[in-house]
Amino acid sequence: MVQEVQPSIAFELEDGVLKLTRATDNKQDRAYHGLYRALINNMIVGVSEGFTKELELIGVGYRAANTGQRLELSLGYSHNIVLELPKEVTVETTADKGKNPTVKLTSFDKQLVGMIASKIRSFRKPEPYKGKGVKYVGEIIRRKAGKSA
Repeated sequence: MVQEVQPSIAFELEDGVLKLTRATDNKQDRAYHGLYRALINNMIVGVSEGFTKELELIGVGYRAANTGQRLELSLGYSHNIVLELPKEVTVETTADKGKNPTVKLTSFDKQLVGMIASKIRSFRKPEPYKGKGVKYVGEIIRRKAGKSA
């Protein structure tokens, strides 16, 4: 990965530790200092450990299947949604009997994994009455009461 950096931020590598220093102490340089520190940290963690996002498909007949980098989602529309994923992202789908289907996205690029997971979730966001839709694993959906007769 390559990250472009503002010229006001300097890098020093000493004893295996990468230090960032800023030229001035103005507000913009302080903001860039924190931004690039976080981006570089994400790059290091991504290469050493990787990032994972898991999505859960909740609804009758909702299915997910993948063949290589091609993800096919059946989310209750009249057609299946086919999504071509970049080669940097690996996808894994599971559909155990009695459990909701899950889609697991893994990559070294945190931003890319989050963007693709958000795109998949946007196809059918969880709705507040029955909770059907695509949600992140561990996400809590605030439920609303239906109409009272």
